[in-house]
Amino acid sequence: MTISQIAEKIAEGGKNIVFTGAGISTESGIPDYRSKGGLWDRFKPVYFDEFMASKDARIEYWKRKAELYPDLVAAQPNSAHKALVDLNDAGMLEAVITQNIDGLHQKAGLPDEKVIELHGNTCRVRCMSCNKTSSIHDAQKRIESGDLAPECGCGGYLKPDTISFGQSMPVEETKKAINLSMNCDFFMVVGSTLLVQPAASLPDYAKRNKAFLAIVNLSETPYDQECDALICGKAGEIVPQIVSEARRIVAG
Repeated sequence: MTISQIAEKIAEGGKNIVFTGAGISTESGIPDYRSKGGLWDRFKPVYFDEFMASKDARIEYWKRKAELYPDLVAAQPNSAHKALVDLNDAGMLEAVITQNIDGLHQKAGLPDEKVIELHGNTCRVRCMSCNKTSSIHDAQKRIESGDLAPECGCGGYLKPDTISFGQSMPVEETKKAINLSMNCDFFMVVGSTLLVQPAASLPDYAKRNKAFLAIVNLSETPYDQECDALICGKAGEIVPQIVSEARRIVAG
């Protein structure tokens, strides 16, 4: 019943927003950062000011990224990522706002302009001085060849284009995410505990606009009592069912 209820709201043809967190990507083999046994249990985070001030910190930071690199390369979009591409192809998706940094939404086929990355993208590397971007694959080759803290040709420090502890959130992406949330008709959370700000406030913006709020997640969230529909389950199992039903309704 709940799957049908969510699908019917999507099929109404309003502005539909999907917000994704780590839970959609763990099914693709991407390690979870925050849960027990996750990366932040195993590693002490390198803060942004430490990265900028100390070469030793930069070496440690890149060492951890290099350890995660095989998982990043091997990871493929799962059925939930692909279902959201189907939803977009059917003209029923305004945008995906994501906390994830793995680029799997784009790898699945979503256009860049449809994905708002609140925490950046680990597949990109950015120079902290000249702002030039490059590929993580190029940086990985340099690390493997012994360049343990790679620098840009301008002399600036290279860093994966993701938000570290102590680093400011991307202004434009945050503004866009808030604006989309405030003006949507439907907002579905997939695989997020909704505990990390400012992303955790986005469902509240949507509810204030009287949007339909749906949550698909394996664990509890602070919005479980306020949402209009709640499904406890795996994204890869539930999201394709919702999208398939929405497309069936539209097709008549």
